[in-house]
Amino acid sequence: MRFKIALAQIRPVLGDVARNLARHLEAIARAAEHDADLIVFPELSLTGYYLEDLVPDVALDLARSEVVTALREASRTHRMDIAFGCVEVSEDFRFFNAAVYVSEGEIVHVHRKIYLPTYGMFDEGRYLASGDILRAFDTRLGRMGMLICEDMWHPSSVYLLAQDGAQMLLCLSAGPGRGVRGDGKLGSVEAWEIITRSTSQAYLLYVVYVNRVGFEDGAVFTGGSVIVDPFGHPMARAPLLEETVLVGEVDTAEIRRARLFYPLLRDERLDLVLRELKRIYARRYHLTASEGGF
Repeated sequence: MRFKIALAQIRPVLGDVARNLARHLEAIARAAEHDADLIVFPELSLTGYYLEDLVPDVALDLARSEVVTALREASRTHRMDIAFGCVEVSEDFRFFNAAVYVSEGEIVHVHRKIYLPTYGMFDEGRYLASGDILRAFDTRLGRMGMLICEDMWHPSSVYLLAQDGAQMLLCLSAGPGRGVRGDGKLGSVEAWEIITRSTSQAYLLYVVYVNRVGFEDGAVFTGGSVIVDPFGHPMARAPLLEETVLVGEVDTAEIRRARLFYPLLRDERLDLVLRELKRIYARRYHLTASEGGF
């Protein structure tokens, strides 16, 4: 199956959900002109990133929010799946950095960011709760997994989604530029280029990485969104630092071809992994053998 994916490399306005929603609807309309089947926005695309004390003010109840309703209606109108980022408030009043997948006007899946960076220039752990579920999910375009920025730097995240059957990985990111090197290239840009290519090749799936652009609280967000095929080849890459909606085409037959060439997932020893994880877990937390059982 072939279909088109739009990379919505936008510049959110910090704390202004209404203006950001307008940008989403504009990007969706532009993607529809190119017959996109799926559009992917960056991390926290409806709110901006450095929210801090603004978190409660911009948080959305997904079941009741008029903003989410507008995006669901756009999905239905344009016959387009939409993945967007927001702050979600739960019924027990916790706040999550969330990625939401909408198809045919309905919310299909919500991923709550698991690994909250709280070091250096990042402070998410002070304002947000960590997600505790990691699942692949079925869509009309195939089985997918979603991660949010830092999640992808933990190999276990991608491993679990791949073992759960994901054939396409959507990574919503708000990655600021860091680490200027001697050749003038940002280390963070090169790091994301490496991780997207190595992830796709190691787990034989498509990686769709969408990073935001713009300035916020002294940080510059670099863009560089990309679609990488299951062989690790970048197929469509957005420019650095520029707001754009870029449409690329994927072919799910490439997943089958890659997995025939390299049957790594087929040969994975889940029994061995589970046994050794139990042993490592027990040793790390000083548990007895019986206490270390899952």
